Amino acid sequence: MKILITNDDGWGSDGILLLTRLMLPLGHVTVVAPDGARSGMSNAISSSNLMTLKKIPTPADMQGADIYVTNGTPSDCIKLAVNVIFEEAPSRIDLVVSGINHGSNAAINIIYSGTMGAVFVAAEQGIPAIGFSIYDMDAHPDFEPMQPYIAPLVKELYEKGMQPRQCYNINAPKGAIVGVKHTRQCLSHWAKEIQSAVMPNGETGYRMTGYLVNDEPEATDTDEWALAHGYLSVQLCSIDMTDHATV
Repeated sequence: MKILITNDDGWGSDGILLLTRLMLPLGHVTVVAPDGARSGMSNAISSSNLMTLKKIPTPADMQGADIYVTNGTPSDCIKLAVNVIFEEAPSRIDLVVSGINHGSNAAINIIYSGTMGAVFVAAEQGIPAIGFSIYDMDAHPDFEPMQPYIAPLVKELYEKGMQPRQCYNINAPKGAIVGVKHTRQCLSHWAKEIQSAVMPNGETGYRMTGYLVNDEPEATDTDEWALAHGYLSVQLCSIDMTDHATV
């Protein structure tokens, strides 16, 4: 199996280093990752700027992997892999795995996520894709509780198969995991998102802040409920944005 790995925290972050090591036993691994943090990029692409793509030395504990970094976004990483690295044989990409993101991509966060943005671009290209995140914004999260689940889940979901335009969003809670739940996206929104601050030149500036509001706190089948109760959330997604229930 030919596995393509990317993320939005940049090459060298703890999550992608672990994910790369865990995927090596499953097949040949190619990594195309941003050269720095690109969180919150969603499906952003570099439509106006030239992108770089550089192959870098493979760390000793990742021998067998091919690793590239770019100044582009997570979505750019997938497009560069398909159109440059695998230009002669794009079908050789059997699976895209994105992450492990430092921070939750459950609920409404999925639409902002660069980690999932890359997954959606892979789904657009007809490539099975899975995104992994942990509900922990620390620069060095404790991945140990979720680590045993990652490779088995990748193998299981890949062998199960995905329909065209489908992909998976997998989120782990911080700390102990009591099990796995297949969930749906929680209806939610962000509140109190902007905070003002006085800049050195005296002007007023604004920074993103706020908190997530669960709009259906009683529902027990959502990703937010699963994470709050110690479950690893597995969510099947689609890039088809049509509200089929109302058509």
